[in-house]
Amino acid sequence: MVKIRLQRVGAKKAPFYHIVVADSRVARDGKIIEQVGTYDPMTNPSKIVLDQEKVATWIKNGAKPTDTVKALIDKAK
Repeated sequence: MVKIRLQRVGAKKAPFYHIVVADSRVARDGKIIEQVGTYDPMTNPSKIVLDQEKVATWIKNGAKPTDTVKALIDKAK
């Protein structure tokens, strides 16, 4: 099953995330299929950069966003 989820790339106590499309069986920071955006919770307000077209295409093709990513997609609109 393919999921749209967060991949942590930030330093210790400074989180930064890539929003990626990956197989659900792969580790959180493992191999990805495609990066579709970024999320920086350390800025005020938090910064979300998202390629809406890619996300819509992946969801149409059967990818399931996690609850957190679903909330970020709604917030980015």
